[in-house]
Amino acid sequence: MSIASDKASLLKSLHFYEDFLKTISEEDFQLSPADGSWSYSEVYAHILGSNLLSTIAIEKCLNKTAEIKTSQSHWKVRLILFFGKFPPGKIKAPVQIAAAVKKISKEEASNLLIKSRKKIEALYPDFKYFNPHYKIKHPRLGYLGAKAWLRFILIHTKHHQNQIRRIEKALIF
Repeated sequence: MSIASDKASLLKSLHFYEDFLKTISEEDFQLSPADGSWSYSEVYAHILGSNLLSTIAIEKCLNKTAEIKTSQSHWKVRLILFFGKFPPGKIKAPVQIAAAVKKISKEEASNLLIKSRKKIEALYPDFKYFNPHYKIKHPRLGYLGAKAWLRFILIHTKHHQNQIRRIEKALIF
């Protein structure tokens, strides 16, 4: 996929989160399913916080303040990026990411969505100068360049749309 199509798909996925946020009450947004999984609020905090950290990685790659790495990513990582999805099954968030997850309000989620959208839009023009050898280490996927980080944000954001749907099913009485 091209950078332009990944950006367009990511903005479309963020639109899903914006639309969904408008459909639920603050109380339902905070409600945790009985099985102990994350609430909508915690999913939003995770995905949007992770996205913002990932945009910082993109920015460092684009500004050439990242490490220079010429080696390719592991073949499993290349498959994830190529197919645009994580392998089936639940994946636990890295410890430092999971520890940062907290409940946020709908207003905070809305503000984070706006910030994410603006950050993606602001970084996009700089991709025309990107060098694929400037990379920042991802906690699970290893060193990623700017294009791979954008692709990761897209894959991760879409992945959590499925979690939103699972929570929705778990909360139906």
